[in-house]
Formats: sequence, structure tokens, C-alpha cells
Amino acid sequence: MSYVFNPSPVATVPVVGSDSLFPVHRIYCVGRNYAEHAKEMGFSGREAPFFFTKPADAVLVVKEGTTGEMPYPTLTQDLHHEIELVVALGKGGRNIKAEDAASHIFGYAVGLDMTRRDLQAEAKKQGRPWDIAKGFDHSAPITPIVPADQAAGIGSASIWLDVNGARRQASDISKLIWSIAETIEVLSQAWELQAGDLIFSGTPEGVNAVVRGDLLEGGVTGLPALKVRLV
Repeated sequence: MSYVFNPSPVATVPVVGSDSLFPVHRIYCVGRNYAEHAKEMGFSGREAPFFFTKPADAVLVVKEGTTGEMPYPTLTQDLHHEIELVVALGKGGRNIKAEDAASHIFGYAVGLDMTRRDLQAEAKKQGRPWDIAKGFDHSAPITPIVPADQAAGIGSASIWLDVNGARRQASDISKLIWSIAETIEVLSQAWELQAGDLIFSGTPEGVNAVVRGDLLEGGVTGLPALKVRLV
């Protein structure tokens, strides 16, 4: 049996301290998962978690110690940054209990959920899906993955983002409305999770627009910093 054309390469992310690559299966993103960010987006309270997805090949890998280049996307005049802790699954499953979630985690990375905010606002107004706002090419810049056993204290780590040297976002992973374990539990009720899945866990307050030439530098304590320039 042969393909009608050669399949695209598998999207992968490097692993810190290893020559092995993490093959990406799916990218799940959690919406409005920090209280202060929910407020700045016009919401409040602990609403039920909700999710959207990005294509696996939306990842833009930025190697440790380098500056990645992200092309400014088409069709938007209002591109926003959202810094996030990314959870990489090494084992899948259905109906995973929160208390068992840690055993499914391979490691952690720092990611940006880049958003065409004007297109998202228009989609919301018309009751349409967000795909065009969230799932575009290069919309998921990401650092190499740190194995979970090398990321002690991640649940209370600081998370931050600077744009051109000025602090834009700053919070703590402990302020997630839905914890990583709870998120995995709920996600696994809706989908059969797989090894290779990435979960963008939500962004804190301070999201705002960026333009060509801007330098974005962000991180989570204990993980490689993420540095991206818009071109």
C-alpha cells in the first residue's frame, strides 16, 4: 500500500537533556483558567472548564537559549500574546481521575497561545467557532520539554511574560482555576487522551496586542525561557 502523496513530517518538540523528540498528537487549550484573566475578558467565577484545539503542526519550537521568529499572521490587526504552562502527556486514557493524572504526564514546557483577537471577537459576536483566531500557522510557540521528574514545584511556579523588556503578564501556577490534574480529568471525559498530547493550561491576566518587531520573553520558574520575535 502506498500514499497518494508523501505525508507531512510528524510535528515534534525536543526534550531537555535527551536526543529523543516528543511527537505531538493533539494540542488542547484551556480557556479563561486564571480568575484575573477571566475578569479582563468580561467573566468571573469558577465556570466549568472549556477547551479549544490547535493543529499539531501549529507548534513553533524555540530551542533553549535562542530567539525564535514568528511570522505575523495574515488577516489580523490585533494579535495578542498569552503565556502558558504546557503539559505534555506520555500516557493517554479515558476517564482519568485527578489523583491519577500525574502518572500520565511526561513533562512540561512554556508556550504561547497566540490569538488573532479581532477575529476571535467577531467569531464570538456571530456565534461561530474560534478556529481562525486560535489555530493558525505558528500559533503555538513552545520551548523544549522538561521531564516531569526534573520539574519539582511546578504547581506553585511563577509565570511571566515581558514584551520589549516591559512586564506584561505575571502570576503563579497555583492560581489556575482548574488545576492540571482537574483539567486532565475533565479532558479525558470528552476525548480519549493520547501519548503526545499537549495541554496549554491557560494564561494569566495582562494579555495585550503585539506588532512586528516586538520581542516576547516569557517563562515558568524551573523551565527554559521562551524568546520569540515577531517578523
